Amino acid sequence: MPLKPTKLIALSLALSLAVPTLSFAKAGGRSSSGSGSSSGGMTYGSEGSRGSRTYDNNSYRPIERSTTPQPTPSAAGPAPVAPQPVSQPSFFQRHPILTGLAAGFAGSWIGHMLFGANNSMANSDAKDSVEETGGNMGMLLLLVALGAAALYYFMRVRRQPSLAPTGPVLRRESASDLNVAAPESRSGFMTQQPDIATVASPQDETSFRDILVNVQTAWSKQNLEALKRVTTPEMLHYFSSALTENTSKDVENRVEDVTILKTETRESWTENAVDYATALLQWNARDYTVSLSKQRGEPGYVVDGSEATPVESTEAWTFMRYHGGKWLLSAIQQVE
Repeated sequence: MPLKPTKLIALSLALSLAVPTLSFAKAGGRSSSGSGSSSGGMTYGSEGSRGSRTYDNNSYRPIERSTTPQPTPSAAGPAPVAPQPVSQPSFFQRHPILTGLAAGFAGSWIGHMLFGANNSMANSDAKDSVEETGGNMGMLLLLVALGAAALYYFMRVRRQPSLAPTGPVLRRESASDLNVAAPESRSGFMTQQPDIATVASPQDETSFRDILVNVQTAWSKQNLEALKRVTTPEMLHYFSSALTENTSKDVENRVEDVTILKTETRESWTENAVDYATALLQWNARDYTVSLSKQRGEPGYVVDGSEATPVESTEAWTFMRYHGGKWLLSAIQQVE
């Protein structure tokens, strides 16, 4: 059974202390020491911004056009670091004080052997000197052998690596632990989880309905100033682009006689000083597109839709406001 490192060191220390003590009594004693949407008629899909939830899966068509940066894999956080084998520190590295004491005692004993033995031989007869020198040499050889064995043992232990994680310890956390939505419903690019809060009231839903009617009316009249008062700059840009496209095609989309059928707030939350709310809006309206180069009644005047028959539409509209401010349309998603 091999000796443990602590026992081996203890034995070496005992021998180092015992031999110089016996020799010091005969030689006179010398020592030394050491240590170490999309809105009606628009051809675009879902667009706008929903803050940090722009690219979340909220059961509606994902946002296709947005100025909000797309999430990147690196934004989700650093990849987990696989455990790497590391070498266990040696006994001497873990116990520098014992190592320093052992080195000090060994130095003391060697010094005694070199200088004490000479004094001993000078003050005694030749026979005693030869016997003492022979005994000291035998003990020195024994200690050298023990030191070599200890060195071999520690070198062998150091060559055996042990697996230990060098990266951060990862722990799976459920949605209930974090008190947030499940990971698949959250955006990968978020730097902070938004505060969940119910910020939309029945009065706010009335504002949502008014905004829908105002947007459709301004859209039909191609009134960008009116759209500017009820939309964010991003949504205004999309409406303006769509109107420009229709003008280039020499057509005009009209959404008239809007009747709200249903308003249901599905999400509401706050990010810093901005409130967001996503509402499912359902309405009836006469939604049709006409040719600007034709007169009413001429063949080809109605390009798309029906001038007389209303159609039902359902979309998810997201609104935003600064605390104390009014709601503005910030995103439109199609309902699939």
